[in-house]
Amino acid sequence: MIKVTTFEFNPFRENTYILSDETNECIIIDAGCYTTEEQDELVNFITENNLKPIKLIDTHSHIDHILGNKFIMEKYNLPLQLHQLEVEGLKQAHIYGTMWGINMQPSPDPTSFLDEGDVVSFGTSTLKVLFTPGHSIASISFYSKENNFILSGDVLFNQSIGRTDLPGGNFETLINSIRTKLFTLPDDTTVYSGHGGPTKIGFEKKHNPFLSE
Repeated sequence: MIKVTTFEFNPFRENTYILSDETNECIIIDAGCYTTEEQDELVNFITENNLKPIKLIDTHSHIDHILGNKFIMEKYNLPLQLHQLEVEGLKQAHIYGTMWGINMQPSPDPTSFLDEGDVVSFGTSTLKVLFTPGHSIASISFYSKENNFILSGDVLFNQSIGRTDLPGGNFETLINSIRTKLFTLPDDTTVYSGHGGPTKIGFEKKHNPFLSE
């Protein structure tokens, strides 16, 4: 059984996730910890729960989701994975940070890449990678059929969708990703988003103003 723990970090109120199972191995998805206090919160949780981080993954390379990459990778000597088409955004993120008044340390380079159909493993658990572009050029989501959830980054929110006015964004592409990848999942699938609280696929089909039929 995968345990999903959520942390709300940085001025953008981004959701950083730790996914762990009974082996105590864990993965960190979208490390947004920015301040020393946020870094300490994440580290203290890992220490207090005797967790063993084995990899860091980015759903996409927008600044709010990668502010903690350098800290986490160096703290735990972790490999970084994301989609290959997100690398340029990863390299440019600290430049965009100056526009928001955020002074960040550039993220280290990824160690390897993830794409549609790949499987992320930790402990006895697995996640299937779905290619869900539109909010960014190559956003990826992570689906657990056994645990009945998807971690969608900034693709789908509770009664909203990711913005598409940033570099690499495209509204039609995003809507297609949601309809062909996320909305094909069972209605009772829990959606853990990059911002805000969780929702359900069936609820979004009926009530999301961008997608309801």
